[in-house]
Amino acid sequence: MEQLAHLYHAHIGELNRRVADICQRENISGLVIHSGQPHRQFLDDLNYPFKVNPQFKAWLPILDTPNCWVIANGQDKPTLVFYRPVDFWHKVNDVPQAFWTEHFNIQLLTKPDRIADYLPKNIASWAYIGEYLDVADVLGFTARNPDAVMNYLHFHRADKTQYELECMRGANKIAVKGHLAAKNAFYNGASEFEIQQCYLLEIGQGENDVPYGNIVALNQNAAILHYTALEHAKPAQRLSFLIDAGANFQGYAADITRTYSFEKNRFYELIVALDKVQLSIIEQMRPGVKYVDLHIATHEHIAQLLIDFGLANGTVEQLVSQGITSAFFPHGLGHMLGLQVHDMGGYTHDERGTHIAAPEAHPFLRCTRVLAANQVLTIEPGLYIIDTLLEQLSSTAKHAINWKVVDELRPFGGIRIEDNVIVHHNRVENMTREFGLVD
Repeated sequence: MEQLAHLYHAHIGELNRRVADICQRENISGLVIHSGQPHRQFLDDLNYPFKVNPQFKAWLPILDTPNCWVIANGQDKPTLVFYRPVDFWHKVNDVPQAFWTEHFNIQLLTKPDRIADYLPKNIASWAYIGEYLDVADVLGFTARNPDAVMNYLHFHRADKTQYELECMRGANKIAVKGHLAAKNAFYNGASEFEIQQCYLLEIGQGENDVPYGNIVALNQNAAILHYTALEHAKPAQRLSFLIDAGANFQGYAADITRTYSFEKNRFYELIVALDKVQLSIIEQMRPGVKYVDLHIATHEHIAQLLIDFGLANGTVEQLVSQGITSAFFPHGLGHMLGLQVHDMGGYTHDERGTHIAAPEAHPFLRCTRVLAANQVLTIEPGLYIIDTLLEQLSSTAKHAINWKVVDELRPFGGIRIEDNVIVHHNRVENMTREFGLVD
């Protein structure tokens, strides 16, 4: 933690600078950032798993404590109002003592409804940042998640501090360990459910701790992009395995995908070929490059793979223009990554929130920005056999498909290969591969 403590000093300084800047522009006194509240399940006495406000955990790694508040104006030392009730039913979190605590004035809150006693007196001139607008209204906030403030914060979320980059390296290091354990479990005959348990055990995080629901798909289930059913039964025949799984470190996410073939066959060769495509796209990442251009280049590579492996006939240009590549590769190339898996700011051109729309032909692309140093993105090309998408192709496009090869590959589901990449001024850093997940 010594390295994190050193880097955190500059991180908190940058956050304070941003707050001072936007508060001066918008003529507000400061930001009051709410960690969130427990949310009760309908007709029950249990709460849903707590998920902290990402704008709150940008300041400090308190991930599991509701009813906390950060009060910051960019000039004074920020205040953390930490919720620590008197409670014999549940474990009460200890007063924080960590590498970041010296940077906050910490006050303890024992009852959530007494938060007004801790807030600034001129509350109407402060902005509330959080989910619970009814609470903000009762407390007297007139500015609640103001657009100008949120657009500014979201835009700058893409510019990671050195502390944030180190946290994301930590998340990748953890997730890679889980992926290697899951790979071994697949080859040793485990079910989807068993592979998931091996993964979670290896990374030491529960289902509610990881940044998103893991995708653990055997055989044809790999063609379902967000598959999370986790079958307990082992398949009669073991063909393929796709795992899209991440990990958290200090509130920052890793998001990694790998695909494996049980035997060396055409599907295995397709995985190897797509892996080379992915690495070639990563090599093109540098400041000033448009992410949309990388996505379009990926479609051209996918078209060539379809030709090379006999899945489709025609030229690269024909397969792209007829929507054939989109049927095999229907999602975006990737997205911003950070405090959230699909981090904010992917479509934002400037601090005012000017929107950069995805191309009409690629509506599912989650990032349209021009790359800049200290941004972190995923690169995740895919190739799947999805019957519903193939059926929607025009009759002309369908004639270009080699349905015999499609039938051969359908039981394998599909392929996705995803790495987490930092853009630097003069190079790219592939965190995922550098921590040992090389195939």
